[in-house]
Amino acid sequence: MVQSRANRNLLLVAFMWGTSYTFIKMAIAGNMPPSVINTLRGIISSILVYIFFRRIIHTMTWKEFKIGAVCAVFNFVVVQLQSTGLEYTTPSNSSFITSIYVILLPFIAWLFFKRVPPLKIYVSIVLCILGMVFLTGIVSSGLKFHIGDFLTILSAIFYALQMTYYGYATKNARPQVLAFQLGFVQAICGILYSLTVDVGKLPQINWGVAIGPVIYLGVVATFAAQVIQMISQKYTDTVTAGLVLMTESLFASIVSVIFHVESLTQNLIIGGSLVIMATLIAQFDIRGVITRYIVNRNIVKKP
Repeated sequence: MVQSRANRNLLLVAFMWGTSYTFIKMAIAGNMPPSVINTLRGIISSILVYIFFRRIIHTMTWKEFKIGAVCAVFNFVVVQLQSTGLEYTTPSNSSFITSIYVILLPFIAWLFFKRVPPLKIYVSIVLCILGMVFLTGIVSSGLKFHIGDFLTILSAIFYALQMTYYGYATKNARPQVLAFQLGFVQAICGILYSLTVDVGKLPQINWGVAIGPVIYLGVVATFAAQVIQMISQKYTDTVTAGLVLMTESLFASIVSVIFHVESLTQNLIIGGSLVIMATLIAQFDIRGVITRYIVNRNIVKKP
């Protein structure tokens, strides 16, 4: 698989994750705590991974087990911090604060892998952050800090570490093994969290309202998205993968408009355009394009 194909696959993953926001809201509307949502997503995903890839799962090596366990712990911490933070802050604040993981990625990759990011990555980061400012409406409504914002900041930090470790993990363990462990550990940790911290909220769940969205989250936003991500991230670099996956916020806004959760606004159009531009800059060799199609052509035309 070439890098351009891997990046397109990650764009599909970002779309799947983007749709998840609307369905998470539907499940929460059924009084289902985030820990239960995460538990059921993990159970559904791990079962599906086992059904489709059980021969690979049965040949899991000790090295793959250790790598997958680290990935799974990172994953659970990220989803639990973010979903818990959303109970105490606004979706706009959460989306904007989470986007700071893109700023952290190049420096974490530099620290661990000694790879100095190219200049275009910093340009993309600036455009992405500007896009998030418009998409979340913070440019007009301002940013108010709550305990949920603090939890989301922690989530962004762990997500940056998770994305960096994924770059190593996907090159040293089979993606099917990693996807299985992500779901399995998320289910185990979610059960423990639900039966301790959220045990008092369990009787209030309206299963008729929440179960449909949760099934979608488990099948599409967890199983399908994680398998595609694990397979594709092996063929691209950590920073570019992070930038492509950041378009999740753009897709989340689009789906919200389609489902009439929010209206199509000027901020959405401007922010979405900036994010798309940032992603294109990160994926393509702009200097190479200019050299090949502009500079070289001018040289050829000279008498």
